[in-house]
Amino acid sequence: MNCIVVDDSKIARAAIKPLIEQFNFLNLVQECETPVEAFAYLKKEPVDLIFLDVEMPGMSGLELIKNLENPPIIILITSKKDYAAEAFDLNVVDYLVKPITLSRFMVAVTKAKELFEKKEPKQQVLSDGRSKDYIFVRSGGILIKIKIDNIQYIQAIGDYVNIYTPEKRYTVHITLKNIEEKLPADKFFRLHRSYLAALNHIDNIEENSAYTGKHPLPIAGQFKKDLLRRLNMI
Repeated sequence: MNCIVVDDSKIARAAIKPLIEQFNFLNLVQECETPVEAFAYLKKEPVDLIFLDVEMPGMSGLELIKNLENPPIIILITSKKDYAAEAFDLNVVDYLVKPITLSRFMVAVTKAKELFEKKEPKQQVLSDGRSKDYIFVRSGGILIKIKIDNIQYIQAIGDYVNIYTPEKRYTVHITLKNIEEKLPADKFFRLHRSYLAALNHIDNIEENSAYTGKHPLPIAGQFKKDLLRRLNMI
């Protein structure tokens, strides 16, 4: 889970970093000193979890939540208990009072992880066992329905993928391996460690490239023979 820390206290930010580092499912991507800085960052880079202080100059943490159109999972961190009722009205996952112990922090991030996994879209299956012809993905904080037959290819970029359709590109926080598991194996083929292609969208093959329209996709040498077999070319 990509997360950020928003706290005007440098000491407080430094205190939470080693706690985050204890959990391999957490990835700290940014520290923000003010809610305004966090708001600007979240406009450009969606995250999964915010560790958010309440009392900060200019704008409070609670005001930041209210100004976010699609807030991610939020754990509030504060030195006072006074805001707990309002915080839970805003659907925060937990409310931690400083100083934070590792055991209490573990309870909070475990809740966050469970909620994140429930939100993570899975491939739907009909009652007769057939897979549905679409998947839902979360892009820019919004769940989007994509028809599987519309997906041309998927490109991995770190912990994100770009999903290409004829109409649009969707950037999704998921690994290529995880999204490959959600798609029907008979319709998609891993061309390369960074590319997954829909077999019905491969138009031609030249040397070590598969073309989807005008887009050349690299084919790793160890996968080429199997790809040709899947395409009934050998």
